[in-house]
Amino acid sequence: MAHLGKSAASLRIVGDDLDPNEITFLLKCVPSQASTKGQIITTKSGRERVEKSGGWHLDAPDCEPEDLDYQVTFLLNKLNDDLHVWNKLKSKYRMDLFCGLFMHTGDEGLTISSKTLEELGKRGIELGMCLYGPDDGGPNFDDTCPCESGKKYGDCCAKTDNA
Repeated sequence: MAHLGKSAASLRIVGDDLDPNEITFLLKCVPSQASTKGQIITTKSGRERVEKSGGWHLDAPDCEPEDLDYQVTFLLNKLNDDLHVWNKLKSKYRMDLFCGLFMHTGDEGLTISSKTLEELGKRGIELGMCLYGPDDGGPNFDDTCPCESGKKYGDCCAKTDNA
């Protein structure tokens, strides 16, 4: 199967009572970005917004062409592999692996290995994907982000998309 032109991936853990320091301690890894509910964030454009919930995000390097298996392996190798820790996190917070997938042409594909799916499943990590077509510039920076975070695209996944 052909590969998509580019992929971006980020492990996200979200919850109203999320303490980023607790997640960092449990997973034994410093996040790419983190916040607490109510925290005031200044965007790249200089606007301020209040976080609607706490969040802990770890970004993988972008891959051209797409290599989601590599990105998942990269993320999981940085983190604690104790499934008791993951079960604790899963019981308290929403977790997902957000993937931005970018097509350069109209006939591209994606495969995810059974090993990658198994590793995500063991940890209770949901797999979410946004697919951007070759003629689709994607959302505008002021649009609500397609990942359903409630943030503007420019303050959320655009950071991952352009990393």
